[in-house]
Amino acid sequence: MRSVGLLALVAALAAPLAAQEKWRLIWHDEFDGPAGAPPDRSLWIPESGGDGWGNHEMEQYTNLPENASLDGDGHLVIMALAKPNGVYTSARLKTQGLFSVTYGKIEARMQIPYGQGIWPAFWMMGADFGDKGWPACGEIDIMENIGKEPFSIHGTVHGPGYSGSGGIGGTTTLTNGRRVSDDFHVFAVIWGEDSIQFLLDGEPYFRVTPSSLPAGARWVYNHPFFLLLNLAVGGDWPGTPDRTTEFPQRLVVDYVRVYADADRLQRRQQ
Repeated sequence: MRSVGLLALVAALAAPLAAQEKWRLIWHDEFDGPAGAPPDRSLWIPESGGDGWGNHEMEQYTNLPENASLDGDGHLVIMALAKPNGVYTSARLKTQGLFSVTYGKIEARMQIPYGQGIWPAFWMMGADFGDKGWPACGEIDIMENIGKEPFSIHGTVHGPGYSGSGGIGGTTTLTNGRRVSDDFHVFAVIWGEDSIQFLLDGEPYFRVTPSSLPAGARWVYNHPFFLLLNLAVGGDWPGTPDRTTEFPQRLVVDYVRVYADADRLQRRQQ
C-alpha cells in the first residue's frame, strides 16, 4: 500500500473527529502524476477485449493511454472514443490480484459523463470469481448511471438467484435541476457482515440486508471483493448511442479510497 498522500491526509484532518475514529484509510489512489501517465500498474490492471462483457456492450477495452491516463491535475480520465471505422474504445480497470477487501467504506469522487448509450460504473466483484464464477461470487455495484437517466444513479447487488435484471438495488435522483454529470460527486458503500448501504455525497439512499433477498437466496458478501472502474458504451440496459451522443466521453476520477472499520481492525490485531 502506498503511504497516505497529502490530499488524503488533509481530508482526514478536516473530517470530524468521530469519523476519523470510525474509519481508517487502508488503500487509496489519488491519481497524482504527470499528464499522460497510465494508471499505477501496482494498483490497477487494465482489461482488454470486446466480447460484449455479458451485456452486449459495444466497446473494445484497451490498455492504451488514449483510453485511460492521468491528466496531471490529480485525476484519472477514462475516455470512450468513437473511431472512424465505427468501433468504440474505452477502458476498464480492476484491482483483481493486487488488492481486495472484506467490509469497510469504499468510495470514489468522480464526474461521470452524459450521453445516450453511455454507462459509467464503479463496482466490486467477489475475489473468488475465478473459482465460483458469476453471480455466485457476488457483485456490488457502488454506482451505475445510464445516459437516458441523467438525474439518477443506481446501487445494486447481484448474487445467485438475484442477478442481471433481477439484481436488488435502489436509485437516488437529484432534485436540484442539475444532471449528475454536471458536478463531481462522491459515490460510496458502507459494507458490513449483514448490511450494504449505498451513499451519494455522504447521504444514504438504499440499504440491502439478507432479509432483502428472495426466499432461499444466499448472502454472498462475507468474503474479499476487488474493485473495478469502467466506462461502457451501449449494452442491454443503456441502449445504443444515437446522433445526440457526443464523443469523446470522459469519466473523471478524483480519487478512490477504501477505509476499514477502526474497531474491527483493532480486534483483528489483538
